[in-house]
Amino acid sequence: MGLFLGSICALLLFAMSASAQSTAPTMPDNASAKSYGDGWACNIGYRLSGDICAIIDVPDNAYSTNRTYGRGWECLHGFRWDNGASCVKVFVPTGGFLDSSGERWQCLRGFSKVDKTCVALVVPTNGYLVDSSNGSTWVCNRGFESKNDDCVAIEVPPNAYLNASNYGLPWTCERGFVERAGTCEAVAIPANAYFDDATYGKGWKCARGFSASGQKCEMIDLPANAHLGRSGNRWDCDKNFQKSKGQCVPGN
Repeated sequence: MGLFLGSICALLLFAMSASAQSTAPTMPDNASAKSYGDGWACNIGYRLSGDICAIIDVPDNAYSTNRTYGRGWECLHGFRWDNGASCVKVFVPTGGFLDSSGERWQCLRGFSKVDKTCVALVVPTNGYLVDSSNGSTWVCNRGFESKNDDCVAIEVPPNAYLNASNYGLPWTCERGFVERAGTCEAVAIPANAYFDDATYGKGWKCARGFSASGQKCEMIDLPANAHLGRSGNRWDCDKNFQKSKGQCVPGN
């Protein structure tokens, strides 16, 4: 009885194996068994198309990448993919050159990119070429500013000097002078004050113990229970006192 059951099991296993083999997909031409796992994959230069491995059609001006992913081909240097199935030549305008990618162009030094052309630059007197993202451009020498495609001398008023700022006035007043209406005027410092080179204000500050009153510095009259503040130009009440009508009264 045991021998009979064993024979039946063997026959069932054989039938199942034969059925699995008969339903397994047949490996097509131009394919190879995978180096690991089950199944097969198309050879390099071929792509799965339905149940077959079809050869990759490499267009003109392209080369096969021999990769199993992507398009399977890339455009030659000097050509670019046109988002279809072809490679078109990269147009390089006069005054330009093909960059190292082989897919784009840039303008030569002395030319500026305008739409799809490279336009030669005319550098004015007292100007010089500089590189930019669109090729070249020009800037004026120190002491000159750009006006109407030309470099004109900057008019620096007396008691001023050129600065390197890219905004605002191109000149700064010397120490002891302040800018007013395009000129540099001498700062009139009152008694009990000192020169202040801040870019705003009167050009002077009162000394400690004095406060500004118009164009003068008047001595601060400290009330009882008060002290000069951090700036030295105003007063605050001592601890446990508060201001009230110009005096320091006990706090709550």
